[in-house]
Amino acid sequence: MTLIERRFRERIVLVGVVARPRGLGEVEASLDELSLLIGTAGADEVARVVQARDAIDPATYIGRGKAEELHVLCESVDADTVVFDDELSPAQQRNLEGILGRTAIDRTAVILDIFAQNARSEEGRAQVELALLQYRLPRLRGKGMTLSQQAGGIGTRGPGETQLEVDRRRITRRIQRLEIALANLESTRKTQRRQRRRGSRRTVSLVGYTNTGKSTLLNALTDADVLVENRLFATLDPRTRRLELPGGETVLCSDTVGFVRKLPHQLVTAFHSTLETVADSDLLVHVVDAAVADPDGQIGAVRAVLAEIGADSVPEIFAFNKCDLDARAAARLRRLHPDSVVCSAVTGEGLADVLRTIADALRRHDRTVELSIPYERGDVIAALHRSGEVLDQHDSGSGLAVRVRLDDAGRTRFSQYVTVTTPAGDGDIDGEWSR
Repeated sequence: MTLIERRFRERIVLVGVVARPRGLGEVEASLDELSLLIGTAGADEVARVVQARDAIDPATYIGRGKAEELHVLCESVDADTVVFDDELSPAQQRNLEGILGRTAIDRTAVILDIFAQNARSEEGRAQVELALLQYRLPRLRGKGMTLSQQAGGIGTRGPGETQLEVDRRRITRRIQRLEIALANLESTRKTQRRQRRRGSRRTVSLVGYTNTGKSTLLNALTDADVLVENRLFATLDPRTRRLELPGGETVLCSDTVGFVRKLPHQLVTAFHSTLETVADSDLLVHVVDAAVADPDGQIGAVRAVLAEIGADSVPEIFAFNKCDLDARAAARLRRLHPDSVVCSAVTGEGLADVLRTIADALRRHDRTVELSIPYERGDVIAALHRSGEVLDQHDSGSGLAVRVRLDDAGRTRFSQYVTVTTPAGDGDIDGEWSR
């Protein structure tokens, strides 16, 4: 970054409150992450304030006296904006801006701003715009002039910002149009998912905290060319690629938007159709940065979002990534979480283990079936290789006898050819198939 670029970056004061049940350590960790978020948004932290309170002040969040002290601090460090770690009510925001004499926003506004900068696809831009408008609508009172004067700072960027200077009815109509457009896109996405299901191709979703290396892992596993950036929320639009597992079975592997602590509810709602991809998956690969200071906190934040979108019942395996940065921490996490795997998407270490673990997890509910396929049905043989793991095949005299692992959908699809079904693990790879 050049000196000129740094000179024109917003100067930010961060504010956090220690109030039950949160302790000082948790608040400091949350502020550290907020500092990374504002850096991603294009601003710099110049000061930080942490206040201990019995309860949040309903009028000014931190109390009027502390707000006046904060005003003096902002003047001394020449701050442009104050960012609060928790979401402010519209009244709190207005009262604080009156005392501070500058923009006061919250963590939600910062995250929405980053999403606005990173959205690329038609659906992604519509989802972000909807979330922005839903967040800003109750905050419009008295904002008509100030929004036009903020010159694109954090919390004011993104599609639809000029619409915020018009009346509430026009914004409401825009929200309604976006909801209709997203409903149509959601219908298209559901049709695509149904087609994938009919093809009996199972789906795996890479989920995890933002910037844990999910896109890098997708590239490493599938030889894809997905954009990789060392920044928060670099991936907003899901990318799906074919992934070949040991044994020849092909599944669909999707990279998804990264999660974060206190992910705004507006985003979860707006990205509902995108996140349904996760809930409809056969398996979640929960990618964790093994080198971060608080991996357990990040795991908890991801699982909270998974529960919110109805994906907490989907089978899950852990992939502790970036073991090249901290091998000891990765090994410790693996011991704490059975059936997990350690890897480095950058160096390639452990990628074979990742593939094997995915295959084992998917096959856990499979059954081994024996089928008799007519000689002339080469298309069925090809479909079996795409849908499951063919363990053996030979000439039976009247056709081809095939032994294959299939899931429920696969067994239904090829039911007319099935002669024998055995439970998962019975008569598998290591066993002999009598001929």
